[in-house]
Amino acid sequence: ADLNNVRFSAYRTAMKLRRLQKALCLDLLSLSAACDALDQHNLKQNDQPMDILQIINCLTTIYDRLEQEHNNLVNVPLCVDMCLNWLLNVYDTGRTGRIRVLSFKTGVVSLCKAHLEDKYRYLFKQVASSTGFCDQRRLGLLLHDSIQIPRQLGEVASFGGSNIEPSVRSCFQFANNKPEIEAALFLDWMRLEPQSMVWLPVLHRVAAAETAKHQAKCNICKECPIIGFRYRSLKHFNYDICQSCFFSGRVAKGHKMHYPMVEYCTPTTSGEDVRDFAKVLKNKFRTKRYFAKHPRMGYLPVQTVLEGDNMET
Repeated sequence: ADLNNVRFSAYRTAMKLRRLQKALCLDLLSLSAACDALDQHNLKQNDQPMDILQIINCLTTIYDRLEQEHNNLVNVPLCVDMCLNWLLNVYDTGRTGRIRVLSFKTGVVSLCKAHLEDKYRYLFKQVASSTGFCDQRRLGLLLHDSIQIPRQLGEVASFGGSNIEPSVRSCFQFANNKPEIEAALFLDWMRLEPQSMVWLPVLHRVAAAETAKHQAKCNICKECPIIGFRYRSLKHFNYDICQSCFFSGRVAKGHKMHYPMVEYCTPTTSGEDVRDFAKVLKNKFRTKRYFAKHPRMGYLPVQTVLEGDNMET
């Protein structure tokens, strides 16, 4: 609840998920270790239901292994209990005592420790046919299970609501309306950060930014060095904002919310500094009318839609 003051929904959701990921110790779980546990329990049929006992057994295998690697961080009974409850809250709201194997995999893999594209590849493979292709119905299953994660946090409206049909349509339009898509096309579409899935790449940026130290001073609260995300103005020279000022929407005199900014989750390179300098120079000659007419695109101040409304991704 204390993250509700973060104004931008993609970040608010990602920061909540980061708390959850750490509390469940899933930030310690590699994708290969997760796959080993799933194979050990023979969880190959993704549309099969898993009962509570099967979920507990598989989670116990996962956390036993994590305890061996991080014995001071992992309390197996507590982690199993919390992760079980989280999975049921996300995928079994009616408390039938069963969730699909696909749902189990989607939940655990979304929050595990792996490269973003490796997660996308793994999840796509779960819904693809044996030939490696995926039709609209199968993609719908994956996006449906994925959107349940922000939905459980009360954040689904910002990501297009529970209706995943516009996202499926968007993906297949991107693929020139082929009847089936392969993994490479799915990855290209995911790199565009479609609205229904944007919380996942942002979670990865939140994690990357946690330890980042930027040799810059926040123009609003004067924090120096800036820890976490750094927001650099592309309208004013040497104008930086730290993440807590940016997320709470604070602005200093002379800087408007609609001015272009660039976000860094890791310290900048000299090449990025030069590039940004050139952009600021260009923006110096642009009028106020230009910025009003060309607002920053992207999901930062996401326009929320009411749950259930159709929304083009």
